[in-house]
Amino acid sequence: MISKDTTFLGYRRENGRVGVRNHVIILPLDDLSNAACEAVAHNIHGTTVIKHPYGRLQFGADLDLHFRTLIGAGSNPNVAAVVVIGIEEEWTRKLVEGIAATGKPVTGFGIERHGDHETIMKASQVAKKYVQWASEKQREVCPISDLWVSTKCGESDTTSGCGSNPSVGNAFDKLHALGTTLVFGETTELTGGENFVADRCANDTVRKEFMDIFNRYQDVIDQHKTSDLSDSQPTKGNIEGGLTTIEEKAMGNIQKIGKTCTVDGVLDKAVTPTHPGLWFMDSSSAAAEMVTLCAAAGFVVHFFPTGQGNIIGNPILPVIKLSANPRTVRTMSEHIDFDCSPLLQREMNLDQAGDELLKTMLATANGRLTSAEALGHHEFVMTRLYESA
Repeated sequence: MISKDTTFLGYRRENGRVGVRNHVIILPLDDLSNAACEAVAHNIHGTTVIKHPYGRLQFGADLDLHFRTLIGAGSNPNVAAVVVIGIEEEWTRKLVEGIAATGKPVTGFGIERHGDHETIMKASQVAKKYVQWASEKQREVCPISDLWVSTKCGESDTTSGCGSNPSVGNAFDKLHALGTTLVFGETTELTGGENFVADRCANDTVRKEFMDIFNRYQDVIDQHKTSDLSDSQPTKGNIEGGLTTIEEKAMGNIQKIGKTCTVDGVLDKAVTPTHPGLWFMDSSSAAAEMVTLCAAAGFVVHFFPTGQGNIIGNPILPVIKLSANPRTVRTMSEHIDFDCSPLLQREMNLDQAGDELLKTMLATANGRLTSAEALGHHEFVMTRLYESA
């Protein structure tokens, strides 16, 4: 299905990275700036506002993650240009400077000493220019190795580990062999299967980094005097779908990294990879949080296997949903981009399922909207580490 000669049509950005979308985003620094950002997006057709509830009185590693996530979102190659609005000038400038390092157009506005009306007017003027500028951008032929692909599963059931997750794994094996950049995560949902991932690490250094991240998570559980994850892992939906333990869920989750991929690097939350290969990123198993972190890390296409049916999208990162559950495909067909239930009905084999998923991926990379995009699902949920000061 794909080879080193496979190409797609992408947007080559100023820093050399390639995106598959051409968004102009209106990005609030903090929760107080959401209203002004919404007003700008209302004024200027073709912009996308990314609302969130954070950015006030955060500190330490939590504040670092806040900026890393927002700078990463604005820096994502699927974004052509950015208008930033914040309540305070200094922090707004920090966000602008972080995004500007990519070379893309970005302008920031502080609300203090200006008020909403002036800020909205000036930001709308800049947003209009950015939209017109971005509209002239043309797609160009790019090698498959320029495509960055992430994955996370959600609302898993027995069909996930037996069908949709292995389909992603088959596709990842083929992409990994061609020098693409890939990522998986969901630290909590590797519990009981972490040794299998450690055994797939490319070398001792990567293995140690992975186990350090995993053990750090275990320490959090210990600190909260929680002996197990029974209140959240598996979820009620997982249990309805036939999963009985977190270990069972972990084994299904690990199917997404295929049979031949090595884990070539380890990332903290929202950190951008430094070389091609398969990366593990520390992350929550909450769907919107993980996908947001993938967008912030620079990934441009996302595989999302679901069993019981998850409806997630993202404003920056197109989410390709696949399911091997015939009931989910039937009752939630508007959300499913690839039906791999024939795999479990022995009407296709795993290699064919992987190829069909890659075909869907290439169509998405070339501009076809995913179901989540067509339905307007723009879930953007940031990860918090601490309570506010």
